[in-house]
Amino acid sequence: MRFDYAVVGGGIVGLATAHALAARHPGASIVLLEKEDGPARHQTGRNSGVIHSGIYYAPGSLKAKMCAAGVQSMMAFCDEHGIPYDQCGKVIVATAPEELPGLERLYQRGLDNGLNVQKLSAAQVTEYEPHVRALAGIRVPSTGIVSYRQVSAALVDLIRARGADVRFGVTVERLTPSADGYEISTSAGDVAALVLVNCAGLHSDRVARLAGTDPRSSIVPFRGEYYELRPERRALVRGLIYPVPNPDFPFLGVHFTRMIDGSVHAGPNAVLAFAREGYRKTDLNVRDLREVLTNPGFRALARRHLREGAMEMMRSWSKATFVRSLQRLIPEVTADDIVPCAAGVRAQALTPEGKLVDDFLLIDGPNALHVCNAPSPAATSSLEIGRAIAARVPAAPRRHTLSLTPQGVPA
Repeated sequence: MRFDYAVVGGGIVGLATAHALAARHPGASIVLLEKEDGPARHQTGRNSGVIHSGIYYAPGSLKAKMCAAGVQSMMAFCDEHGIPYDQCGKVIVATAPEELPGLERLYQRGLDNGLNVQKLSAAQVTEYEPHVRALAGIRVPSTGIVSYRQVSAALVDLIRARGADVRFGVTVERLTPSADGYEISTSAGDVAALVLVNCAGLHSDRVARLAGTDPRSSIVPFRGEYYELRPERRALVRGLIYPVPNPDFPFLGVHFTRMIDGSVHAGPNAVLAFAREGYRKTDLNVRDLREVLTNPGFRALARRHLREGAMEMMRSWSKATFVRSLQRLIPEVTADDIVPCAAGVRAQALTPEGKLVDDFLLIDGPNALHVCNAPSPAATSSLEIGRAIAARVPAAPRRHTLSLTPQGVPA
């Protein structure tokens, strides 16, 4: 079968892209290919469900721009389709004197990104979160929570309603560029497409290479492990409580998140996963691990941050160490208050020089676009990412070749 557009990946970014393509190009034939038996099985369905405000991201970056717009578009989408969410706001707190300059930088960054951010004294922090002990904090009222699984399910229905073909349980095995697009060999037979959009998340770099495009980075999987507060201790947390993050990493630190179902998650840490889909400590994929350990960029990263990496591993294997991290925010929390819950894996792009890619990374190829770095806040920003991709893909693909700026950023 031949299609105008093929989207690889059934996470929320792939679904939002297919939805935006169908809306922008009515009558175009679209197929979405996802290897799992349903949508949102990896990053999308295993995150903390936060609708991020955009306070952490460098002004002018794709993350900052798309996240700020994404807050509004995601909540509007939920309103339109009856998906529950809660714009509960969050507090970011400094618990030690050395964290106060970082908190001030975050406050200024929030202002630079056009956000409503409020400085809080120690006493004001406890007005929002009575069990937190901090020196100071900031509150970001626009932050919310939602189930991105529900959002993804709604997108599947909308995509199909517009006549697009959504295929689950279909693995892309080979991509062959042709004179008018791509021949796509899959586990369920061959299809062809004039334009390819790669939203394969944990496998996005591999799909890019299958298409003959250098992604200029490699995916390194970082597992984020969570605990959950026992139901009788959920009253310790009213909303979202975050520490001041380490500016050298794109991770936000161990925090407390009230989920849309009322449960409260604590975490995540960030440890190297031994498989791209390694959600348990014992999961091992030899190919995945070999690629990471032989990657010069990863070895350079590990040498620079050996101490931080060792601390994350200790938090992974020692519940007591994990609890001590939580007690920096809420001293009352004990090991008896928390139980393990499902982990997630972040698909983090790493450059050959050993730098973690901090922004969304969109790479162009002949008649193709590859989303090669889309971790948090990609779920918040997904509808905006999808629209940006759809706006850049030509309306008449038979007569045009997809072309982006040299940096791979939509013009």
